[in-house]
Amino acid sequence: MHKTKQLQTSTRQSQENREINNYHKINKPLLGGLGVPQYIFSRLLQLIPILIGITFLTFGMLKFSSTDVVDKMYEQSGTISEEVKAKKRAELGLDQPFLVQYGKWLKDVVSGNMGKSFVSDKSVLEIFLDKLPATLELMAISILLTIFISLPFGIISAINQNKFFDYIIRIFSFIGNSLPNFFVALLLIYFLALKLNLLPIMGSIYDWRSVIMPALTLTIAMSSKYIRQIRAVILEEINKPYVIGARSRGVKESTILIKSVLPSTFVTLTTLLALSIGSLLGGTAVVEIIFMWDGVGKMAVDAILMRDYPIIQAYVLWMSIIYVFVNFLADLLYYQLDPRVRLEKEKL
Repeated sequence: MHKTKQLQTSTRQSQENREINNYHKINKPLLGGLGVPQYIFSRLLQLIPILIGITFLTFGMLKFSSTDVVDKMYEQSGTISEEVKAKKRAELGLDQPFLVQYGKWLKDVVSGNMGKSFVSDKSVLEIFLDKLPATLELMAISILLTIFISLPFGIISAINQNKFFDYIIRIFSFIGNSLPNFFVALLLIYFLALKLNLLPIMGSIYDWRSVIMPALTLTIAMSSKYIRQIRAVILEEINKPYVIGARSRGVKESTILIKSVLPSTFVTLTTLLALSIGSLLGGTAVVEIIFMWDGVGKMAVDAILMRDYPIIQAYVLWMSIIYVFVNFLADLLYYQLDPRVRLEKEKL
């Protein structure tokens, strides 16, 4: 009997040691020995060549256009001599070689100077900061509405697989995911603004009602995609052995769902949010143009139409930083939300 107790104690200690080793293995520094600060620094270094490459390609593509900002400026002024246009191009620095123009722009950006708009002669940074609050407002409302809609409906659809509610939710999510944003926007304008006269068509950050239709337009498409993804993740999770084992032990379905299954959706939700936030912060140009929402997306479209190169370059730089930074934050969150991700990184 004494030997049996010793054997049980030894077995229990070895099991505890394995659990401790597994814990330390899962919580080892990121990427094979790199700590979090070093990992962040290495990712920031990777950002530099990406930004240079993107801005260089964008700058080069703008030069392929048959017209430039000078042509657009004098478009409505009748016949203007080429000497006048050449003088204006020299004033704006457009007569210089491509690499000289790009090098000058890059040097100014590194020093914190985004330049001035060719059209309005205002500071590009001032214009950008003036448009950003409208985009942030639209993004925040759209993301909150998407989470509040997609999370409960995704769960309901999964736990009622192949039942009435599941079919209804899947049909509506399929329709919402299929409709383009501009068509949804036109439908909302027709019914909510023209027929029912409930909401204003033109957007304004000073009237809270004017953000409803742009936000709904974005929410419908994002929620439809989120619902399908959340449903798929939950269905995959509830058929795993640990869930079946918990059911066999008499654990309540609500407890299994809340404490075990639901956290597994956070990684998927984080990925979707990272992509959505990146695109929304860049401004959803189509929606902003339709509703005349004076955000970053509308600013970029206006700049492209006028060939306003400094604003276009600032927009491209902003989009590049946002996408890389948001996905970088999502990558860090994976380590906190799912230990399996850390184990997978250690195997690489």
